[in-house]
Amino acid sequence: MVTQKVQIINPTGLHLRPAGIFCQEAMKYTSNITFRYGINGTANAKSVLSVLGACIKSGDEIEIVCDGDDEAPALAALVALVENGFGE
Repeated sequence: MVTQKVQIINPTGLHLRPAGIFCQEAMKYTSNITFRYGINGTANAKSVLSVLGACIKSGDEIEIVCDGDDEAPALAALVALVENGFGE
C-alpha cells in the first residue's frame, strides 16, 4: 500500500468534470484506490458519486491510497493529475 497527501488546487474543487477525470484515471489501474479527507472521510476513487459526495473544495487536502499490483504507477498518475489542477 502506498499513500500520498495532495492539495486540491483547481479553483472549483472536485466538481463533476474533475471528479470524472479523476475516476477515469483511477479505473485504468487494477489496484484498490481510495482517498481520505477530513477527519474520518473515505471515498472510492473509482466512483464518481463517491468522489462528488466527498464535497472536496479548492484548498482541501486529500490523501490518495493505492493498494495492489500497480499501486505505485497509479499513485504517481493520480498525484500528477491533482497537482496539475485537472487541466483547469
